[in-house]
Amino acid sequence: MNRTILSVLGVIIATAMTPSLVHGHGDVAPQPVNTDALPDVGEEWLEENPYRGQSADVWTRAIEIGDSGYNQNCARCHGLGVVSGGLAPDLRYLEAELDGDEWYVERFQHGYTQNGITKMPAFGELLGQKAAWAIRTYIETRPGDGALDSVTPRLLEIRDQLKAMATGGDGDATALQSELSGIADGIETESGAPVADSVAFRAANILASAKPDFAKAAEVLTIGLSAAN
Repeated sequence: MNRTILSVLGVIIATAMTPSLVHGHGDVAPQPVNTDALPDVGEEWLEENPYRGQSADVWTRAIEIGDSGYNQNCARCHGLGVVSGGLAPDLRYLEAELDGDEWYVERFQHGYTQNGITKMPAFGELLGQKAAWAIRTYIETRPGDGALDSVTPRLLEIRDQLKAMATGGDGDATALQSELSGIADGIETESGAPVADSVAFRAANILASAKPDFAKAAEVLTIGLSAAN
C-alpha cells in the first residue's frame, strides 16, 4: 500500500478516534512535506501559484506532493479529497487564479483565529512556500461534486479489465489509456482549473509509462471510486 493511501487511512483513523481535532486545529503539530523534487521558487512569498503554468512533469509532481501534504495537514478539517464536511471552507471552490491564490497564501502563511481560538495554524514558516503551492496545486485540481457519476460504470469496467491484464489476461493498454485520457478531459473542477486530478487522469498516466503497471492503475481506480462514493 503506498504512502498516500496510508496517509489517507491515517487521517480517517485519527479523526474517528479524536473527534475534538476537527473543532480546533491549533494543537495539532504540522507534518513536514518533502518538496525536494520541486523546483525552487525563491524565499520571498509569491502571490500566484508558480506550479500552475509549469511543464506537465513538474505540475504532476506538485499534485503528488500536494496530495500527501494536504492529507497529512489539512484533511482533518477541510475533508478527505478536499470535500469539506461543513466545519471548514470547501477549498475546491477557491478560484484557480490570482484572487484565489492571494486568499489561500494569506491563510496558509498566517493561519486563522476566531474569538481567541486557533481555527487554522500558521503553516508558512513550518512547511515553507514550496509545500504551500504544491498543496494549492492539488486542491485546485480536485474534481467537482458528482463529476464521476456518469462515467463510474465504465471506469469500473476498465478497472476489471486492468485487474485481468495484471494477471496475464488479454487487453489493449494503449486503447484503455486513450479512453481514460478522454474521460479525464471531460471531468471538470470547481476552481476553474482546466485539468482535474481525477482517478481517470491518474490511471491514464500510469498506463502511459514505458512499463505500465496494470495492477497499480486498477488499484487507483478502485480506491478513487470508493472514496468518491
